[in-house]
Amino acid sequence: MSLQIYNLSHTFEQFMPEWPSSPGVNVTIDKFHAKDGIYQVNWEGIMHRCTHMDAPLHVTENTPDITGYPLWQLCGTGVAVSIPKEKWGIITPEDLENATPKIQEGDIVMINTGFHRKWADCDDYFAYGCGISGAGAQWLVDKKVKLVGYGHQANDHPMATKLVDHGLGPTQPHLIEEWKKEYGRDPKVDFPLWEDAHKNLMVGGGIPGIENVGGDLDKVTGKRCFFMAFPWRFVGGEGCIVRILAIVDPEQQFRFEAGK
Repeated sequence: MSLQIYNLSHTFEQFMPEWPSSPGVNVTIDKFHAKDGIYQVNWEGIMHRCTHMDAPLHVTENTPDITGYPLWQLCGTGVAVSIPKEKWGIITPEDLENATPKIQEGDIVMINTGFHRKWADCDDYFAYGCGISGAGAQWLVDKKVKLVGYGHQANDHPMATKLVDHGLGPTQPHLIEEWKKEYGRDPKVDFPLWEDAHKNLMVGGGIPGIENVGGDLDKVTGKRCFFMAFPWRFVGGEGCIVRILAIVDPEQQFRFEAGK
């Protein structure tokens, strides 16, 4: 049987769901077939939208930009694992250790939490979404994986972002009180550091992190695949929209070498 190819990216369009910050993405048509004989679209906005890859420079000064990832790190064999989470769920080292297929050294890892099915302009996906803990990100670094993709709102849990009292926040201060009501403590008790999953994975580990993985993620979950995820050759870029492909051998026997 021939290899099968799947898309793991959400669609990129003007009114797509966006992480709650500014500015948004604006798309305008500045040339029309009827008027100009050609069709031309102008795009304006930041790169941290839709399915995209972050660079260390996004969270720490004087670190590599998006071109700093070597090409061998952007494609290779790996696993799409199911780690289901509900509101404010936390991906832990134990989740990763027990995931199937087993995460191996050198793997690309796509994590299916189920939240990609909630992809919409809504609090359920963003403010009440799930995320990995700093310890979970460190587990991936210690495992020496090549690249990680998350089927939810960001590399970090919402409580480790500026949505609450971190960095430029709180931009959604009501979440602080809601967390206290639900868990009986300030979110900084559980997430004392600002975006430590980003920093552990990308800055400390040099491992690319992809946010908002989606598309056909369910179709490849539980399988070993060959993944490809290529950002632009964007000098100075702190992140970049990215298209992810997963190539599946139905017999689950084919494996590319690391290419390092």
